[in-house]
Amino acid sequence: MIEVQDLSKSYGEKTAVDRISFSVNKGEILGFLGPNGAGKTTTMRVLTGYLPATGGTAKIAGFDVFDDSMEVRRRIGYLPENPPLYFDMTVTEYLDFVARIKNVPVEKRAQRIEAAMGMTKIAEQRDHLIKRLSRGFKQRVGLAQAIVHDPDVIILDEPTVGLDPKQIIEVRHLIKSLAGNHTIILSTHILPEVSMTCDRVIIINNGKIVAVDTPENLTLQLKGGERIRVEAQAPEQGLRDALQKIPGAQRVSVDSMGSGGRMIAIVEARQGQDLRSQIAAKVVGQGWPLYELRGENLSLEEIFLQLTTEDPAHKKSEESK
Repeated sequence: MIEVQDLSKSYGEKTAVDRISFSVNKGEILGFLGPNGAGKTTTMRVLTGYLPATGGTAKIAGFDVFDDSMEVRRRIGYLPENPPLYFDMTVTEYLDFVARIKNVPVEKRAQRIEAAMGMTKIAEQRDHLIKRLSRGFKQRVGLAQAIVHDPDVIILDEPTVGLDPKQIIEVRHLIKSLAGNHTIILSTHILPEVSMTCDRVIIINNGKIVAVDTPENLTLQLKGGERIRVEAQAPEQGLRDALQKIPGAQRVSVDSMGSGGRMIAIVEARQGQDLRSQIAAKVVGQGWPLYELRGENLSLEEIFLQLTTEDPAHKKSEESK
């Protein structure tokens, strides 16, 4: 449904998007995750035809974004970071205006407006002036304009900005409900947004893609070795020395829990090695009380920080040592 190849966008000497390539399947929700200034919004604007690219190609539903811009625009719904609202219109007037410029057939227009208001839960505000709505409801109206023409592709740039926690959950459910019939790209810097909503995630940093996969697979691929959490009552240095002597233990960190002599140790092992039985034997063999022993996975937040605060090539080099 969406094919992007070597897409670049520069502003003078500043490269905002640096030869990125990715694809999105029909009915899929793709999360575009990165820190502020990573190139997410620029990519969204290029895909919607709002900005020209410096190089590369992009196709939506088989149409080239640059050569067939009008065909592409008929097939996408776009919610930019700041919703494109006309504050002196009522909600109904505004959605009718959007439906007209999106060429929704007159016989389907009222139905599509009602459907969009229903899905975004703004029907009770239909006769209110947009300028008098709360920020959260303005964001919902922006969502409604993105889906009022029932597009094949929906591009959402920071769709939950300004919403309260209850509204955020509702918008996430709405996005999930749109998948299957619609292909969705969701741009965000909020980590729970992608883990709770998206089928796949692209992590972008400094205009470059640094990872593409499901949140689950990213955890498996990027965590390096196995990580085991140990809670025991033991002398700090003694526990560290004992755990470091276990074959396969690459790194060991030990921190005190405070009074009582309890320690928390994190043992990182080579990938594919489960050292829990050896750790238990070592701790119990020393006569130290063992209170907890469990494996841990990296969270998406930890993966995100790994990929956006370190040079990936340097990180891989360090891991191979």
